[in-house]
This record gives sequence, structure tokens and C-alpha cells, in this order.
Amino acid sequence: MAFQLHPRLQQDCIVLGNLPLCKVLLIKEDIGPWLILVPRIEELKEIHHMTDEQQIQFIKESSAVAQLLEDNFSPDKINIGALGNLVPQLHIHHIARFTTDVAWPGPVWGNTTGVIRAQSSQTQLVDLLRDKLSNISGFKR
Repeated sequence: MAFQLHPRLQQDCIVLGNLPLCKVLLIKEDIGPWLILVPRIEELKEIHHMTDEQQIQFIKESSAVAQLLEDNFSPDKINIGALGNLVPQLHIHHIARFTTDVAWPGPVWGNTTGVIRAQSSQTQLVDLLRDKLSNISGFKR
């Protein structure tokens, strides 16, 4: 069986491309930017189930994505987390948080409006993120 993205992630996100280990997604909701890294490993549920080499590669990719968010959006905080209660496939959230966002200072889960970004804003953000991601070694659209 080959790697497949969980249907919920397919529904809620736009695929931006792939880093060497992870698929990079953008949450469609109008908060953030909110990126998700999904290691392209079949049936993976937990970080500690990856090999040492995969864990190191994940940390490199996660750090590069966090740096991208910090450099390009100047958030007040970057939240990084893996819950997986509704989507068991390992996926790690990277969220640019601002004191002005609807959920601040609480967590985004259960504290947002669910409003999807307007199409023009979505397209602009996708283009910007893909351009910035292209500066990370190994990124492919």
C-alpha cells in the first residue's frame, strides 16, 4: 500500500508540494497561515515510529517551515503541534499566531470561526508560500 493523504486533510487543505520527507499543506481556513507537514510514510501515526534518520529530516523540515512563517509573516508566536485525535495519520501543524487572531490567546482548535479564506486571498497566499518553499532544499511542487 502506498502513502495516501487522509481524506479529512484532503478536504480541509490545499497541497502546496513536497519536501524530501513531508507533504506540505495549507489549511483553507482564514487564520494563520496554518501549514501542516505530513510525513509521506504509509500508515504512520506517531513521530517516535519514524527511524532516527526520518526524525532528523522531519526536524529539519519543521524548522525550515517555522522559519519561513517567522520571516515572511512576523507572527507573535508560532504554534507547532500534533494531536491526531480526529485524523490518526501523523500530521504536524505549524501555525503563525497573532495577538489579533480570533482564537488568541487560546488554541486554534475549537476556537475559530471556520470561515474559509476568500479565493483571491487563497490564491495569493498559495503562490507566496510556494515561492518561499521553493527556497527550502528539496521542495517540489
